[in-house]
Amino acid sequence: MLTDPASVLRERGVQVTAQRLAVLRAVERHPHATADTVASDVREQIGAISRQSVYDALGTLVDVGLLRRIQPEGSPARFEDRVDDNHHHIICRDCGSLVDVDCAVGSAPCLTPKEDFGFQIDEAEVAYWGLCPACQATQSQVSRSEHSPA
Repeated sequence: MLTDPASVLRERGVQVTAQRLAVLRAVERHPHATADTVASDVREQIGAISRQSVYDALGTLVDVGLLRRIQPEGSPARFEDRVDDNHHHIICRDCGSLVDVDCAVGSAPCLTPKEDFGFQIDEAEVAYWGLCPACQATQSQVSRSEHSPA
């Protein structure tokens, strides 16, 4: 991620605090983390911190472009530090695991709509949904046991 996050925060006009640095480190360690996961990690790093302080830090870091907020349908918001490209995500319908997938075309936006209705488009959000390998294996085992003679 960032070699000197404090300098990057200053360059973006953001006050450097222990909470913001801890949040950046937590998201680096836990890509696609929920705010609760970030809060738990931050508490392990620096001790007590309120949930609201974590949300505030996440919001500030998203606003200045150091983190990206994604919210797959039916899922809590997640945060990642991969912000310098136009990538997408694959989400497991069963367990909710989420992984990055590079853009098929490679330049933003990946998808050019047939009609843009006068909008200046700068981002395309694509989510691929399916079953991860672990859930496929579990589903296959359940299916086999249901069809086995007793």
